[in-house]
Amino acid sequence: MNSSIINKLKSLKYRYQEIELLLTQKDIISNQDKLKTLSKEYLKLSEVVKYFVEWEKKDYDIKNIRMLFDDQEMYDLAKEEYYILKQEKKKLEKKIKILLLPEDPNDQHDCFIEIRAGTGGDESSIFAGQLFRMYIRYAESYMWKTEIMSSSENEKGGFKEIILKITGKGAAGRLKFESGGHRVQRVPETESQGRIHTSTCTIAVMPVRPKTEKEEINLSDLKIDTFRSSGAGGQHVNTTDSAIRITHLPTGNVVECQDERSQHKNKAKALSILSARLYTQKLAQNKKENSSMRRTLLGSGERSDRNRTYNFPQNRITDHRINLTIYKLDEVLEGKLDFLIKPIIQEYQADMLSSLSKLRR
Repeated sequence: MNSSIINKLKSLKYRYQEIELLLTQKDIISNQDKLKTLSKEYLKLSEVVKYFVEWEKKDYDIKNIRMLFDDQEMYDLAKEEYYILKQEKKKLEKKIKILLLPEDPNDQHDCFIEIRAGTGGDESSIFAGQLFRMYIRYAESYMWKTEIMSSSENEKGGFKEIILKITGKGAAGRLKFESGGHRVQRVPETESQGRIHTSTCTIAVMPVRPKTEKEEINLSDLKIDTFRSSGAGGQHVNTTDSAIRITHLPTGNVVECQDERSQHKNKAKALSILSARLYTQKLAQNKKENSSMRRTLLGSGERSDRNRTYNFPQNRITDHRINLTIYKLDEVLEGKLDFLIKPIIQEYQADMLSSLSKLRR
């Protein structure tokens, strides 16, 4: 690690020890707000300080071991121990650097996943339905709750568009890399000559902000229309004008909700989706203006983005952003998305570390 990082870690360690002492003082203990604030900071620092203390010990041991290199009788043993300590120190450095990366405050939030059928007609809608079920199963593996906020079904199966809300700690952080274009290659059931068709879907992942932090929407900027629910039939279709369409006039964003029987509930859902969409667009704009990174792995949710190709004949799935290809498409569609999410998080962290190092030189 370079000297600037070590100096920063030393100051964090000093602050950690300072808080430890403060938390034993009577005037702090009696002040609940101060106690809560300091306890939160103490907990946040604890992991990185723990690894840094271990790193300092390894660094000290390495220096002592090097002093034995001149002793011929101890040389072989010292060389072996030196190699082990260097490897352990390197692993600690990696953990420390990741902990020092700036946190995205949205990563711990819930999120909306908006899946839209793209090119490919009915086949695209069927694929959208498969992606929807894939995310449902992935959410189940993390014990996250799911709720359909809005959906527009296709007569041949699947969805023209569906918006899913996923509630669970860390959902936005793990799923944010899903935004962008998803392409499927397979032989549709309606294809008599066995030709492979290519269809696309677009996914946008939007963090759900707490009520206290939600984007304020000026009601005068909204055009709200009511209409009668429509769809494939069943309980979601009724004879009252309960469906809601909200248009945000400054941006042209349109959100429709018709899954609830109550107009009030549909309006509340539509406003929450609109708020998340406007906030996500604001983040994307800031990222575009302020990005100092060589590249970005975070998709914008635009059709022009190309995240992945799902090739059914070869059971192959490729993430084009990191040139990763695995032959486990069937397992991924069953919700084992971490085969793809973990490598891209690692790549993203590596990019950020690289960017961080350049800024500190």
